[in-house]
Parts: sequence; C-alpha cells; structure tokens
Amino acid sequence: MIYESLSEADTFGVGKEMAEAIKPGAIILLEGDLGVGKTVFTKGFAEGLGIEEPITSPTFTIVQEYREGKLPLFHFDVYRIGDPEEMYDIGYEEYFFGEGVCIVEWPSMIEELLPENAIKVRISKDFEKGFDYRKIEVDE
Repeated sequence: MIYESLSEADTFGVGKEMAEAIKPGAIILLEGDLGVGKTVFTKGFAEGLGIEEPITSPTFTIVQEYREGKLPLFHFDVYRIGDPEEMYDIGYEEYFFGEGVCIVEWPSMIEELLPENAIKVRISKDFEKGFDYRKIEVDE
C-alpha cells in the first residue's frame, strides 16, 4: 500500500489509521531519513491506540513505553545500537514477542533480530512534489 502525504497532518493520519486496525504483537519497522516524519507517524499511531501522553523519540533511551492505550506501544530508536547483542540487554524479546505493538526506527541496525512477519513502513521525501510531500509505503 502506498500513501501520499502532503503535510504533517497527513503523515499523522496515516499512522493513526494504521493503529486503529493493528493486532497485538505487531512489529512495525519504520524506515526513513532523518527529518522525514517518523516521529510524526508514531504520534499519529499512538493517538490511534488511544494514547494521550506526549510521544518523544527514544534516541537516547532506545525504547519508550506507553501503556495507557488499547494496546501497549513500545517505540524503539535503535540508531545508536553498536551491536545487535545490546538489544538482549534491554530485553527486546519481551517487547517483540509480547501482547503490545512495537515500532522500530532504524531497523537495519538490528536486522538479524527482526521477525519475518514484521510490517515494513518506509517514509521518503520527493522534493519535486513539494517540501512537505512524503511517500509512505506499507509492506505487510
């Protein structure tokens, strides 16, 4: 599925719509360059789960936990992971194989740990279509 976003509100809306149909145990691999809208997408996703607390990028904490929605949301940013073995230190298996939903930014850093059934979401810019344009590709 391909979505075209013309604004942050559109990107937020795609995340929200996706969350409203998500099943427990889903893992979303969120790919895209810096500043492309991964956190905006995640904020929309959180709202779709009924999470009202502020969503922030877990750049320095690796994972942020949000448990107040209809499903727990575990938001990972693994950009700073030097070795996939570090994921064992934070107990990633409990998150990945539990009843919540995981969003993983920069999934290529831990590729060997990711299940095959993960949902891939790639957000990319195309400046020829405008500064705020984003193409959001979802591969389930």
